[in-house]
Amino acid sequence: MSTAEIDWTTSRFVKSSYSSNNGGECVEVGRAHDRVGVRDSKRGQAGEVLTFSTITFTAFLRGVGR
Repeated sequence: MSTAEIDWTTSRFVKSSYSSNNGGECVEVGRAHDRVGVRDSKRGQAGEVLTFSTITFTAFLRGVGR
């Protein structure tokens, strides 16, 4: 399945537990098939979704954690 075929509106996105609920600058992360989607929490479903393979996103998180 190509990333263009993924319907992100049916995916469950979550915010970091470090994010506040006052509408701050947050991102949400969701999964669909073998892809990870990242979007701006202020825009929700109306915004664009950046997509990554799960391998790439896992490598990103490991790098950030270092």
